[in-house]
Amino acid sequence: MSAPVSPARGVYQEATRVLLRDSVLDAVRELLTERDWSRISLTDVAKHAGVSRQTLYNEFGSRAGLAQGYAIRLVDRLVDHVDGAIEANVGDVDAGLRDAFGAFFVDSAADPLIRSLLTGEAKLDLLRLITLDSAPVLDWATTRLTDVFRNSWVAAPAAESAILARAVVRLAMSYVSVPPEPEHDVPAELAMLLAPYVAVVLARRDAATGGDHGGTQTG
Repeated sequence: MSAPVSPARGVYQEATRVLLRDSVLDAVRELLTERDWSRISLTDVAKHAGVSRQTLYNEFGSRAGLAQGYAIRLVDRLVDHVDGAIEANVGDVDAGLRDAFGAFFVDSAADPLIRSLLTGEAKLDLLRLITLDSAPVLDWATTRLTDVFRNSWVAAPAAESAILARAVVRLAMSYVSVPPEPEHDVPAELAMLLAPYVAVVLARRDAATGGDHGGTQTG
């Protein structure tokens, strides 16, 4: 029987894996500034990241797995934008959601993989990643964002946090393949759509607990 892995060793191994994934995904991003996704091979990525092709296969499995890893990092940025915007707008859900959507749309528009998706020849593998095969990416972001709504000043109950998280993630990702119309303030419109739901959830929470968690503004 093999010796058990110590907690310290486990933490080190996970940190090493995170560093590897970040290095590889950074390499993909850098390559995408030079050429289209359709012209990037796993060999190109491995060479640019300074790792072996086998290491790349072991971590991501395939070219599709590599694209999925990149997409997960993209939705991680969405969660980070929401987290930061909520904390920067304590008591004002409308402003928090507006700022979060706005920052994500700007981020997405500048992302080289998204730009590659929207230009040049059709890329069915990327399109499937945010449509038919999007479940892993959406589930990852929803789980993280649910925790944000539960653990921030919003402190919404678990079920309602999950409902809000799913809505935010799906709405945000729907604009990746079809960018927001320039004649509309889409972040503000989405915030107007979602903020009343949050206000109801928080009113019920406060009524149930008999407390005031800071109040909310919805416009």
